[in-house]
Amino acid sequence: MPLYFEDFTAGQVFTTQGRTVTESDLVSFAGWSWDTNPVHTDARFTAGTRFGERIAHGMLGLSVAMGLVSRLGVFEGSSIALLGVDHWRFLRPVLIGDTVHCQVEILETRRTSKGDAGILIRRFRLLNQHGDAVQEGNIDLMVALRPREA
Repeated sequence: MPLYFEDFTAGQVFTTQGRTVTESDLVSFAGWSWDTNPVHTDARFTAGTRFGERIAHGMLGLSVAMGLVSRLGVFEGSSIALLGVDHWRFLRPVLIGDTVHCQVEILETRRTSKGDAGILIRRFRLLNQHGDAVQEGNIDLMVALRPREA
């Protein structure tokens, strides 16, 4: 059952399940995105870098966060439009084998200027298995109002 604009309040926090990032995820993402930077694809090269191993693409982390939040189901069925990704930061590398989960906090709710939908200002935090934030930022969403009873 979807949640509608009226079901959300500032301060609510939703936490997703975890997902382990695999080597296959990196290889697949590099293939379809065409981002084959050696920090993602070359184990020998990365052995000599500050991280000492391959790291996930930043956008792979963002994509995983979006997918995890989608699986919550709370925004499914009432989402109208993704409005933007703002102030996104890549705080720590995501490594092969890391298990990440996402916390979404509702920072603000307001109606659209037409009043026919709602806007959710949402703060995403992608956390690794140690509880360290690896990525964070705002991803705002337009959602439907609760349908009126006929």
